[in-house]
Amino acid sequence: MPKFRDELRYLGWVIIVIMESDRDFPVLVCFVDDPLFLSKIEAAASKLGYKIVYLGRADLVASPGYAAKNRQLAEHLHGQGAELIEKISIWRPALIIFDLGNLSVPWREWLPLIKSAPATRRYPVICYASHVDTESIRLAVSSGADHVFARSNFSDHLLEIIQKQARIPDYQAIESACSEQLSPTAIHGLELFNQGLFFEAHEVLEEAWNTDQTLGRELYRAVLQIAVAYLQIERGNYDGAVKMFLRVRQWIEPLPARCRGIEVAEMNVDAQRVYDALLALGRERISEFDRTLFRPVTYHIGKL
Repeated sequence: MPKFRDELRYLGWVIIVIMESDRDFPVLVCFVDDPLFLSKIEAAASKLGYKIVYLGRADLVASPGYAAKNRQLAEHLHGQGAELIEKISIWRPALIIFDLGNLSVPWREWLPLIKSAPATRRYPVICYASHVDTESIRLAVSSGADHVFARSNFSDHLLEIIQKQARIPDYQAIESACSEQLSPTAIHGLELFNQGLFFEAHEVLEEAWNTDQTLGRELYRAVLQIAVAYLQIERGNYDGAVKMFLRVRQWIEPLPARCRGIEVAEMNVDAQRVYDALLALGRERISEFDRTLFRPVTYHIGKL
């Protein structure tokens, strides 16, 4: 994920959020507007080495009437919800925190959206509320929140809660799995991909994914989802292609630059180039897509 910088204005002051590809900095996304809790979360994040994205108001995601030109970003959505899924899929947070008392964020819509959209539902979401606000607590639980805490408990045990609830990829285990060789089935799938036979590649790579029980299997899932995205472009299915590009981020980003001989970093750049070109054309002009942008996957057999 490229480095970028964003300025979020809150109560007259500016929070600079620096997101980096460096794996040593997990991200907390906080839908919180209470200055006291913001300071506590910031202190806990500092101790744990986390970066923070503060989104205390809905308009910090996108303006209320926002509708991105020529695009539908996720799960048949327009407007703020679409932009929310797009951003979370880029940030890949270790933990998402909702203050259920924050009326500046439509958490009743956003929480179930995050926990149902394939691009974001794996990310853990915790919430906190006044212990007497039983209706909000009940609704958050039924909407998919992983845990809901009483405000006082959350405040008193914030550091421990973040440590326990955050989900960070086991990069050491992923690196170990990436040191293994490609399976013969996966090699066949890559051959099909590079021939432009994306449907067949998806079928074979799914078989490779199903038969591999190590963390390295997500490499195959990443390639097969890119294959599906390219297939959807060929079929003129704009929305389907966009969804697949959003979903693949969670699988490809934790991988090292090279995994099992596949040049993952190069593949990621190629897929992003296709995605950008797709968005630039929009739904109405997808038939004009330049298929020469479908680059083959570079891989080395016996060279890890």
